[in-house]
Amino acid sequence: MFQVNLCAGKQWKEKQIRKITDRVFDHIRDESSDSRDGLTFEDVYIAVLCVFNDINKHLPGPHHDPPTKDKLRSLMKEYDVNLDGLLNREEFAEFIRKLTAETLTAISQSLIIALILAPTIALMTKRATEGVPGVGKMVQKLPNSIYASIITLGVLLAQKSTEGCE
Repeated sequence: MFQVNLCAGKQWKEKQIRKITDRVFDHIRDESSDSRDGLTFEDVYIAVLCVFNDINKHLPGPHHDPPTKDKLRSLMKEYDVNLDGLLNREEFAEFIRKLTAETLTAISQSLIIALILAPTIALMTKRATEGVPGVGKMVQKLPNSIYASIITLGVLLAQKSTEGCE
Protein backbone atom coordinates (compact mmCIF):
# COMPACT_ATOMS: atom_id res chain seq x y z
CA MET A 1 0.00 0.00 0.00
CA PHE A 2 2.84 2.40 0.86
CA GLN A 3 4.40 1.69 -2.56
CA VAL A 4 1.10 2.57 -4.26
CA ASN A 5 0.96 5.88 -2.34
CA LEU A 6 4.54 6.71 -3.38
CA CYS A 7 3.64 6.06 -7.03
CA ALA A 8 0.53 8.22 -6.73
CA GLY A 9 2.61 10.99 -5.15
CA LYS A 10 5.18 10.82 -7.92
CA GLN A 11 2.46 10.92 -10.59
CA TRP A 12 0.85 13.90 -8.86
CA LYS A 13 4.19 15.72 -8.76
CA GLU A 14 4.84 15.01 -12.45
CA LYS A 15 1.35 16.30 -13.35
CA GLN A 16 2.00 19.49 -11.37
CA ILE A 17 5.34 20.03 -13.12
CA ARG A 18 3.66 19.47 -16.48
CA LYS A 19 0.94 22.01 -15.63
CA ILE A 20 3.59 24.56 -14.68
CA THR A 21 5.67 23.92 -17.82
CA ASP A 22 2.64 24.13 -20.12
CA ARG A 23 1.46 27.35 -18.48
CA VAL A 24 4.93 28.94 -18.65
CA PHE A 25 5.51 27.72 -22.22
CA ASP A 26 2.21 29.23 -23.38
CA HIS A 27 2.83 32.49 -21.53
CA ILE A 28 6.36 32.96 -22.92
CA ARG A 29 5.33 31.95 -26.45
CA ASP A 30 2.32 34.29 -26.35
CA GLU A 31 4.57 37.16 -25.23
CA SER A 32 6.97 36.51 -28.12
CA SER A 33 6.72 38.88 -31.08
CA ASP A 34 7.05 36.16 -33.75
CA SER A 35 4.93 33.07 -34.39
CA ARG A 36 7.46 30.26 -34.04
CA ASP A 37 6.52 26.96 -32.39
CA GLY A 38 9.39 26.83 -29.92
CA LEU A 39 11.32 28.87 -27.38
CA THR A 40 14.67 30.54 -28.10
CA PHE A 41 17.45 30.49 -25.54
CA GLU A 42 16.36 33.88 -24.15
CA ASP A 43 12.77 32.61 -23.94
CA VAL A 44 13.97 29.49 -22.14
CA TYR A 45 16.00 31.58 -19.70
CA ILE A 46 12.95 33.71 -18.85
CA ALA A 47 10.81 30.57 -18.57
CA VAL A 48 13.29 28.94 -16.17
CA LEU A 49 13.24 32.07 -14.00
CA CYS A 50 9.42 31.89 -13.95
CA VAL A 51 9.43 28.19 -13.01
CA PHE A 52 11.96 28.67 -10.20
CA ASN A 53 10.01 31.69 -8.98
CA ASP A 54 6.87 29.50 -8.76
CA ILE A 55 8.80 26.76 -6.94
CA ASN A 56 10.25 29.22 -4.43
CA LYS A 57 6.88 30.91 -3.87
CA HIS A 58 4.66 27.88 -3.52
CA LEU A 59 6.74 25.01 -2.19
CA PRO A 60 8.27 24.77 1.29
CA GLY A 61 11.97 24.49 1.94
CA PRO A 62 15.02 26.54 1.13
CA HIS A 63 15.23 29.05 -1.70
CA HIS A 64 16.42 27.41 -4.91
CA ASP A 65 18.52 29.42 -7.35
CA PRO A 66 18.05 28.79 -11.06
CA PRO A 67 21.04 27.45 -13.00
CA THR A 68 23.48 29.79 -14.72
CA LYS A 69 23.01 30.84 -18.33
CA ASP A 70 25.97 28.64 -19.35
CA LYS A 71 24.41 25.57 -17.76
CA LEU A 72 21.05 26.37 -19.35
CA ARG A 73 22.68 26.82 -22.76
CA SER A 74 24.35 23.38 -22.58
CA LEU A 75 21.15 21.72 -21.28
CA MET A 76 19.14 23.36 -24.05
CA LYS A 77 21.47 21.84 -26.65
CA GLU A 78 21.02 18.46 -24.99
CA TYR A 79 17.20 18.66 -25.06
CA ASP A 80 16.83 20.26 -28.51
CA VAL A 81 16.10 16.89 -30.11
CA ASN A 82 15.23 18.19 -33.58
CA LEU A 83 18.29 20.53 -33.59
CA ASP A 84 16.38 23.63 -34.69
CA GLY A 85 17.80 25.86 -31.93
CA LEU A 86 14.39 26.05 -30.24
CA LEU A 87 12.65 23.98 -27.58
CA ASN A 88 9.15 22.89 -28.55
CA ARG A 89 6.53 22.06 -25.90
CA GLU A 90 7.66 18.43 -25.38
CA GLU A 91 11.38 19.30 -25.40
CA PHE A 92 10.71 22.10 -22.91
CA ALA A 93 8.69 19.80 -20.62
CA GLU A 94 11.53 17.24 -20.51
CA PHE A 95 14.07 20.05 -20.03
CA ILE A 96 12.19 21.46 -17.01
CA ARG A 97 11.55 18.00 -15.55
CA LYS A 98 15.28 17.28 -15.60
CA LEU A 99 16.13 20.74 -14.31
CA THR A 100 13.76 20.58 -11.34
CA ALA A 101 14.30 16.93 -10.33
CA GLU A 102 16.94 17.68 -7.66
CA THR A 103 15.03 20.71 -6.38
CA LEU A 104 11.82 18.75 -5.88
CA THR A 105 13.68 15.88 -4.22
CA ALA A 106 15.13 18.31 -1.65
CA ILE A 107 11.67 19.76 -1.04
CA SER A 108 10.20 16.26 -0.64
CA GLN A 109 12.83 15.35 1.95
CA SER A 110 12.10 18.52 3.92
CA LEU A 111 8.39 17.75 3.85
CA ILE A 112 8.93 14.17 5.03
CA ILE A 113 11.01 15.40 7.96
CA ALA A 114 8.57 18.15 8.88
CA LEU A 115 5.28 16.37 8.38
CA ILE A 116 6.00 12.72 9.18
CA LEU A 117 9.10 12.37 11.32
CA ALA A 118 8.64 15.44 13.52
CA PRO A 119 5.18 14.48 14.89
CA THR A 120 6.34 10.90 15.47
CA ILE A 121 9.41 12.05 17.36
CA ALA A 122 7.27 14.55 19.26
CA LEU A 123 4.99 11.82 20.57
CA MET A 124 8.00 9.69 21.55
CA THR A 125 9.62 12.59 23.43
CA LYS A 126 6.29 13.40 25.11
CA ARG A 127 6.13 9.90 26.55
CA ALA A 128 9.76 10.14 27.64
CA THR A 129 9.33 13.52 29.36
CA GLU A 130 6.11 12.64 31.17
CA GLY A 131 8.18 11.00 33.90
CA VAL A 132 10.55 13.95 34.40
CA PRO A 133 9.88 15.70 37.73
CA GLY A 134 8.59 19.25 37.37
CA VAL A 135 8.02 19.02 33.63
CA GLY A 136 6.17 15.71 33.41
CA LYS A 137 2.84 16.90 34.84
CA MET A 138 2.72 19.86 32.46
CA VAL A 139 3.56 17.62 29.48
CA GLN A 140 0.88 15.12 30.52
CA LYS A 141 -1.76 17.87 30.50
CA LEU A 142 -1.00 18.86 26.90
CA PRO A 143 -3.07 16.97 24.31
CA ASN A 144 -0.94 14.91 21.90
CA SER A 145 -2.08 16.98 18.91
CA ILE A 146 -1.00 20.26 20.54
CA TYR A 147 2.34 18.83 21.68
CA ALA A 148 3.06 17.35 18.23
CA SER A 149 2.12 20.66 16.58
CA ILE A 150 4.50 22.60 18.85
CA ILE A 151 7.40 20.23 18.13
CA THR A 152 6.65 20.21 14.38
CA LEU A 153 6.60 24.01 14.38
CA GLY A 154 9.96 23.94 16.14
CA VAL A 155 11.36 21.62 13.46
CA LEU A 156 10.03 23.88 10.70
CA LEU A 157 11.63 26.92 12.35
CA ALA A 158 14.91 25.03 12.71
CA GLN A 159 14.78 24.06 9.01
CA LYS A 160 14.06 27.68 8.07
CA SER A 161 16.93 29.01 10.22
CA THR A 162 19.44 26.64 8.59
CA GLU A 163 18.45 27.47 4.99
CA GLY A 164 21.31 29.92 4.50
CA CYS A 165 23.89 27.56 5.99
CA GLU A 166 24.00 25.21 2.99
